[in-house]
Amino acid sequence: MDQTNKCRFFHNLTSEQARDLLLRWDFWARPEQLAPSGRWRTWLFLGGRGAGKTRAGAEWIVAGLATGAMRRVGLVGATFRDARAVMIEGESGLLAQVEGASFEPSNARVLLPNGAVATVLSAEEPDAIRGHQFDAAWGDEFCKWQDPQHALDMLRMALRLGKKPQLMLTTTPRNIAALKDLMAERATATTRSATKDNEKNLAPDFVGDLEARYGGTRLGRQELDAEIVEDAENAPFKREWIERARVGAAPPDLARVVIAVDPPASARGAECGIVAAGIAADGQGYLLGDYSAHGLSPAEWAARVVDAYERHEADSIVAEVNQGGDMVGNVLNQEMHRLPVKQVRASRGKRARAEPAAMLYEQGRIHHVGAFAELEDQMCTYDGTGASPDRMDALVWAVTELFPKQRRGEPKVRSF
Repeated sequence: MDQTNKCRFFHNLTSEQARDLLLRWDFWARPEQLAPSGRWRTWLFLGGRGAGKTRAGAEWIVAGLATGAMRRVGLVGATFRDARAVMIEGESGLLAQVEGASFEPSNARVLLPNGAVATVLSAEEPDAIRGHQFDAAWGDEFCKWQDPQHALDMLRMALRLGKKPQLMLTTTPRNIAALKDLMAERATATTRSATKDNEKNLAPDFVGDLEARYGGTRLGRQELDAEIVEDAENAPFKREWIERARVGAAPPDLARVVIAVDPPASARGAECGIVAAGIAADGQGYLLGDYSAHGLSPAEWAARVVDAYERHEADSIVAEVNQGGDMVGNVLNQEMHRLPVKQVRASRGKRARAEPAAMLYEQGRIHHVGAFAELEDQMCTYDGTGASPDRMDALVWAVTELFPKQRRGEPKVRSF
């Protein structure tokens, strides 16, 4: 329908018809946001940031409620907080799309006006899904789940009600085995949407700004174009090493815990890398947390470092000072006096510094306690070009501190 006929069509609608049309998701949605035709058990919607994944998931539930096919629904987020903030209370979430729906946080459920119930679950606790049973389920940001395969297995076993129980998974893709295995299944229907496909529903210049900064990069292909980006051939780390040694439970008692920080070069704008890591008595290392963030002032990133230091009861802070010199230690000590800060200065390139840490990963001696998507993507895609991998840099400094015998060419250090 051309623009002239569209205008004529809308002009001739009555008020009631216009209201009904406004509520017709199948009229306004893009094809990839609508449930695929044919026989499928899992609908996998791969989308870039802001591509309309959440709205598609919520509207799929709405359609199932309208037909009576969905009475007991499972809602699974990476965490309970994520499920609540995005899938339920978000601008595109269930409460915004289902008139009369109510959320009971204490009972972890959404009550729907036709008597249906949606139970809210966290992928952090896959075994908590045991005992539940559903006729439909929607899982959001599957690739962000701590143990995606285990949580998916538990969720599928709960889909045992109704004539045709189905699962929808919405996620920005990552190069992980659980996702690729799911896509290879015959009973999986996959749709894709890039961020730019939903541009008219996003803030002005949002897409243009991101394309200008990340267009053509591996991060942009993954986060904006919804591509599965394979590991870079020359990247120092391999995803299979990380997956092989990943643990979901808390680590054993640790002999040492350090917080490593790679401060941004500018006062505000660049990313600040902040990670927590420890080593056990048996010589096994553990990545405990990634607290990195963009756009922090010196006071803000220093507060994050101190918070991580206290949370993990760390014994020292390792800070790169190539950009800031003594300023780094001074900023940290303004947040908390007499912090044990070790300042390190890089004398070699990033890839060369990462090699000893990469060797430990290859040997299976470093374990990620959970999943750290952005950090792991940097580790496995940085090939010496593009933006500085600040999260990876912080990780390397932490591992270098915990495994001093692995160092090649001792970095210049001094305590503050």
